[in-house]
Amino acid sequence: MNKKQQKTLLRINAKPTRADVTWDEIQSFFKAIGAEIHEGEGSKVQIILNLKVLRLHRPHPQKDMKKYSVEAIRDFLINTEVME
Repeated sequence: MNKKQQKTLLRINAKPTRADVTWDEIQSFFKAIGAEIHEGEGSKVQIILNLKVLRLHRPHPQKDMKKYSVEAIRDFLINTEVME
């Protein structure tokens, strides 16, 4: 994981939840930690890591993730034991 991806992890974990985390940053971070990303219909995305699945919607047309999506990603990372 490079420094930019480490910063993305810190931004995901920030409280209060940030609204300026982009989909590209999230995607790069998940690829760096070995997650599988599957695009579905429309903006649906499945992220698979450690046999657990996170389903969410990729933002469009804007690039920034919604706060509730960042919170779901944070919870997913805790459940997959990537972070505490």
